[in-house]
Amino acid sequence: MIGAGGVATVAAFKIAQNADVFTDFMIASRRKEKCDRIVKAIGNPAIKTAQVDADDVEQLKALMDSYKPDIVVNLALPYQDLTIMDACLACGCSYLDTANYEPRDEAHFEYSWQWAYKERFEQAGLTAILGCGFDPGVSGIFTAYAAKHHFDEIQQLDIVDCNAGNHHKAFATNFNPEINIREITQKGLYYKDGEWIETEPLAVHKPLTYPNIGPRESYLMHHEELESLVKNYPTIRLARFWMTFGQQYLTYLDVIQNIGMSRIDEVEYEAPLADGTGKTAKVKIVPLQFLKAVLPNPQDLGANYDGETSIGCRIRGLKDGKELTYYIYNNCKHQDAYNETGMQGVSYTTGVPAMIGAMMFLKGLWRKPGVWNVEEFDPDPFMEQLGKQGLPWHEVFGGDLEL
Repeated sequence: MIGAGGVATVAAFKIAQNADVFTDFMIASRRKEKCDRIVKAIGNPAIKTAQVDADDVEQLKALMDSYKPDIVVNLALPYQDLTIMDACLACGCSYLDTANYEPRDEAHFEYSWQWAYKERFEQAGLTAILGCGFDPGVSGIFTAYAAKHHFDEIQQLDIVDCNAGNHHKAFATNFNPEINIREITQKGLYYKDGEWIETEPLAVHKPLTYPNIGPRESYLMHHEELESLVKNYPTIRLARFWMTFGQQYLTYLDVIQNIGMSRIDEVEYEAPLADGTGKTAKVKIVPLQFLKAVLPNPQDLGANYDGETSIGCRIRGLKDGKELTYYIYNNCKHQDAYNETGMQGVSYTTGVPAMIGAMMFLKGLWRKPGVWNVEEFDPDPFMEQLGKQGLPWHEVFGGDLEL
């Protein structure tokens, strides 16, 4: 496993809990001490750790050649997907991640870069599983499950993601601040009748009612799994992704953008030298990366985090010629996640599915050469594990989708 943040911590706990499947396990990251802290928290000294720069293909290859893993679980940054995939191809390792590639210098993400690896993974006889977190991830598996068991034709898909938790901070992001803010400040994008329609950032919104939570204002956003789902389910006419944000969060986000702190280009800064002479030197910083350094670490939010998340799919389509509405969802309490893993619910809902995806591969259930999105595999064994591993799911037939 590459990465040692909040999601990786949860995945590591879950991998350690399933030692009958994961007989040998290594955690690698740019800072080995972070990996060692995870191992100490789990209390299993048999877990190995290593230092690696995930931007450096040669370092990755050297590590993979020395450890010889069956599968590499990439829980590093989306910028590093392609270098890790390159190293996997060179070393004969299969691959899994939770978020699609995006370049550092542009707040833009799509699957084309990773789908371009399909033929190379096929020829190498290796499996690459893309987007195996919750959304993307479980959202695609929920859709595949619905298509397999409940629908003859899916026509409308709305993925709805509510975090009704409170971390009692003025402003904090639930995962890497740099990735989080890049994602939220992008233009919205949804699919309708064969076309992609762009909206201004967070301009389209409406209240939706979430189980056990109630109504929350929900904002239409661009999210990567829509790209693969409309390709793999071509009967879909309308596909959207909705996420909730509190007004305080949006106010802070507006200020961050207006004062230039969400910029991802370099700016020059006159910095005082540390030698006490009063002299200065010109240094370059990326404002968003600087902001990340001063914001609360998402890994440290869990202790005082209350409330819960609710993520699911609201689907409209046909069964036996009649219209059917269907809502499948999971609710996850932040404190339950913290009590088990020391991390909050957003990390938990991503880390658990990453482990299950790797489990599906190691059991031979999700193993075919090429590059695949999660909905292209059999959803049933994954869904069976989801409840067992801490993310129980619920179904509502014939309800009001509100959309």
